[in-house]
Amino acid sequence: EVQLQASGGGLVQAGRSLRLSCATSGLPYSDYVIGWFRRAPGKDREAVGCISRSDGVELYMDSVKGRFTLSSDPAENTVYLQMNNLKPEDTAIYTCSAKIIGLTCARYDFEYDFWGQGTQVTVSS
Repeated sequence: EVQLQASGGGLVQAGRSLRLSCATSGLPYSDYVIGWFRRAPGKDREAVGCISRSDGVELYMDSVKGRFTLSSDPAENTVYLQMNNLKPEDTAIYTCSAKIIGLTCARYDFEYDFWGQGTQVTVSS
């Protein structure tokens, strides 16, 4: 059974940091791509970024560049989303996803094969 578990969300003040984790298990291949998406209240889901062995880290939102980054710990099958200098507009449910067909980063949710439950991030002003 494939599982992706996002964790690490919470309530923080603007300017603080959070690190989200995406723990994976049961993926059929040892190499895959992990994407992070978020859905803010009243908005559509949007791609935050992606990490892959071939592409490294890609961030898709201009608003998070310079503040967010992704990293991975292959030994732990975990990918991290480090979020610094958080802003109230970063408030959203953050979800990680895995792409096993084609090992390049992708920014559209239909390109991902597996999804985990989200974790809520709330940034107060």
